[in-house]
Amino acid sequence: MTALVTGGTHGIGYAVVEELAELGAAVHTCSRNESELNHRLQEWSSKGFTVTGSVCDAASRPQREQLLEKVSSIFNGKLNILINNVGTNIVKPNLEYTAEEYSLIMATNLESCYHISQLSHPLLKASGFGSIVFISSVAGSLHVNYTSIYGLTKAAMNQLAKNLACEWAKDNIRSNSVAPGCTRTPLVERLFNNHDEFINTLVSKTPLKRIAEANEVSSMVAFLCMPAASYITGQTILVDGGFSKHTTGGGCFLFPARSKRQQALAPLLPVDRSTRGSHTQTPISFAFCRERRSKRSCRSRPLATPVVDNNHQFPPLLPPTLLDLLSATRTMRPEDHRS
Repeated sequence: MTALVTGGTHGIGYAVVEELAELGAAVHTCSRNESELNHRLQEWSSKGFTVTGSVCDAASRPQREQLLEKVSSIFNGKLNILINNVGTNIVKPNLEYTAEEYSLIMATNLESCYHISQLSHPLLKASGFGSIVFISSVAGSLHVNYTSIYGLTKAAMNQLAKNLACEWAKDNIRSNSVAPGCTRTPLVERLFNNHDEFINTLVSKTPLKRIAEANEVSSMVAFLCMPAASYITGQTILVDGGFSKHTTGGGCFLFPARSKRQQALAPLLPVDRSTRGSHTQTPISFAFCRERRSKRSCRSRPLATPVVDNNHQFPPLLPPTLLDLLSATRTMRPEDHRS
């Protein structure tokens, strides 16, 4: 198995190189810093890993082309795994960004992964089964202060993963994004040095009450490259300790309490968002009820029947079946249509 990991000498990229190499993959990585790259190559060689590397500034189009030429030569024109990891960030308010800073972030984060994916396509196709993983961020899905350009590159990256998943599926190439929350890396440490208050606030909004370690992200990346993930494509998977699910109520997966009839009609009726957050919040667990496999049990069970879950504070609610929804539609009164 062969893999290309961009920006693999530190942070999440370094952890991904180690993870894949430990699983037996032959890995090629790149870095702008030649001395750091040589140091890492010696380190990996001493561990018995099959890792090669080359100097490359991912923001440079000619250097990206040279990188893929070398990868093709080393791996005999076949590549199983592409990890688009390289990225940078500049933290400041929107009005303070310069044109040069905008271009740098866009070229490093977005243009590089788009172009490298294009260049890698024939190698991934030739391998017979290819997997692309984009290292995105929760900033691509949520607002994070002073990271607007970074966030928009990550949001675009998530969309690119979806597009490639659909377009290249015929070539047996899968494409996914992994979106970490705040992770202990040199980039994060540099950006938020002496900003303990920011880190403490972030941790307080994370249900697991800590930031991630790089190997907690790399394990998900490696999984998506394995045969076990062969039916997963076009997804953005958040590895954020629950940060993206945090609400003002202080919990995860919280929804307003609703009647059984409202639950059944929710997919059919408009949503009034003006009162969002003003209701009692009830956690919902996505339990699976084996009894509902039977048509007889589906017809006989009432809507959204509670399922006892001794490990949860509240009994979770099963989502309504299609039969339930059709039945609810037939019995709607005129006043049910009012928003």
